Amino acid sequence: MMIGLIGRKLGMTQIPTKDGSMTAVTVIEAGPCYVLQGKTTERDGYNALKLGFGEIKARKLNKPILGELKKIFGERESYPALVIKEIRTEDAQNFKPGQELKVDIFQEGEKIDVTGISKGKGFQGVMKRWGFSGGPKSHGSKFHRRPGSIGQHTEPARVWKGKKMPGHAGMKRVTVKNLEIVKIYPEKNLVLVKGAIPGPNGGIVVLKKAKERSK
Repeated sequence: MMIGLIGRKLGMTQIPTKDGSMTAVTVIEAGPCYVLQGKTTERDGYNALKLGFGEIKARKLNKPILGELKKIFGERESYPALVIKEIRTEDAQNFKPGQELKVDIFQEGEKIDVTGISKGKGFQGVMKRWGFSGGPKSHGSKFHRRPGSIGQHTEPARVWKGKKMPGHAGMKRVTVKNLEIVKIYPEKNLVLVKGAIPGPNGGIVVLKKAKERSK
């Protein structure tokens, strides 16, 4: 059973542990999310839940989405569909459209996987983008921050796909696995997870129960 929530990264802080030391945690506003649609293998080819998170004015929605939301929630000024994402789960048939999912689906001490979009850093060279060491800094060298050779000779006479070169850094989908839930505040829909997660403050993230336990 894989259940998750859509959330928003609020920032990082530190909290004391039982032994008196401090540990860094990320504060996430997780949910509430609302089930918009359940997808099944028989009808759609796979099992998943389509979830909505965050309020958006009805006038900002297109007609197809607005029509579906009206069937679930009726006439309203705003709907919980600012962010819409699908989360795979084998129990999609057990959820009904309009059902609310809160942070209490998780427990303190549980391991989760967090997926988000990493911070964009624009066009960067190989030293910043890939961690290359660079060349000599003195003694007549003109090879300071360059990548060096990017290929061979007559054979293969081309640059291999995936070659580490300068380019757009960041803005990639990143998943951090097996993060421990340190604290949950159900009344505020807040989750504190140990360590850092991808993305800027205010960025949208998806929290899922961990698939693989850390060794």
